[in-house]
Amino acid sequence: MRLEPNRLFFALWPDDAVRAAIAEAARKLRMRMQPGGYLARPERYHLTLLFLGDAVPARDEAAAIAAAAQVRVAPFTLQLDHAGSFRNRHIPWWLGSHAPPAQLHELHDRLREVLRQADVSIDRMRFVPHLTILREARQPLPPTAIAPVEWPVTEFVLVRSRLDLNPVEYEVIGRWPLRPGDGAPPLADESTGQLALPL
Repeated sequence: MRLEPNRLFFALWPDDAVRAAIAEAARKLRMRMQPGGYLARPERYHLTLLFLGDAVPARDEAAAIAAAAQVRVAPFTLQLDHAGSFRNRHIPWWLGSHAPPAQLHELHDRLREVLRQADVSIDRMRFVPHLTILREARQPLPPTAIAPVEWPVTEFVLVRSRLDLNPVEYEVIGRWPLRPGDGAPPLADESTGQLALPL
């Protein structure tokens, strides 16, 4: 049976001020390095936490939304302070952090664990925190320092890639605030509220 397209991923989603700062950093880097290719649109900026797949069944989508509400991680600040690239055929350039805060990896690990417990299939690739700013560069970018962009992270989101649109658009279908906790799932009577807000 052929599954319907339903491309989903959990991500960090910058606010407008952070998007503007990232766009300016990308513009300056492009002017300085002249890499060719094309800049990512600021409205598409995100940092992927976990990729769920290209054809996520409705059952897994619902289970992922319920599981995400169990995550307890304190808000944190992510400093984007250097740029680099991956060596695949599209040569994407990205911004990242020399020293990602422990809470970022805690958020990834905790989210992965609650999805595993909910029997939701996820991509098994190693977590390499990055935010793509440019694609189809002519050459790779060695590690390059940039003026730091401070990103206050207060939530994470679930995003659907709208493959039915041209160009493809991202649709945020759930948001969860970051809040301190002991990393354990909430008690049953604490999880009755709607924490994932469909948009």
